[in-house]
Amino acid sequence: MDFIFEFRYQLSGDDDDQDDIVGRLEKEDCTDALVGIGQPGRIALEFCREADSAFAAMTSALADVKRAIPTARLIGVGPDLVGLTDIAGFAEVSRQNMHKLAYNNAATFPVPVHAGSTTLWHLDEVLRWMMPRGTYPIEPGTLEVASIAKQLNFAIQARQIEPELFRQVQALLA
Repeated sequence: MDFIFEFRYQLSGDDDDQDDIVGRLEKEDCTDALVGIGQPGRIALEFCREADSAFAAMTSALADVKRAIPTARLIGVGPDLVGLTDIAGFAEVSRQNMHKLAYNNAATFPVPVHAGSTTLWHLDEVLRWMMPRGTYPIEPGTLEVASIAKQLNFAIQARQIEPELFRQVQALLA
């Protein structure tokens, strides 16, 4: 099965030759990725990788990128945080229909992780809510990719927590 996902990286100061980076990615089997190099010091890779599972696809892509750009730091994985327009795209409904669905089911619809001028949800939580409630044509593997993307983003954020603070918070959450 083909799995579609995105990795976003912060490049080190040593990696400023974009053509060289693209060449190294090709050499390390990242030919199944669309490379975005528009923002200085950053690179985005959208993979369409064939594997038996989303986990296998995503971890093999992480390993390939690590070999190609060992000093790059993973800063985000997608699809994870999404707005109503994004969710509507995955469910193949209009944004208005998605808004109505969320509004009419406010008591059970997943709680957003950010509310304000832009409201964001974890895609896997919304898909898990939607799937038993209708015949939405969600692509196979999308939920699996979204779930792993969410976990990887949590891991990225967790590496920024100081160990003592992490232990104290874990004790309070237990």
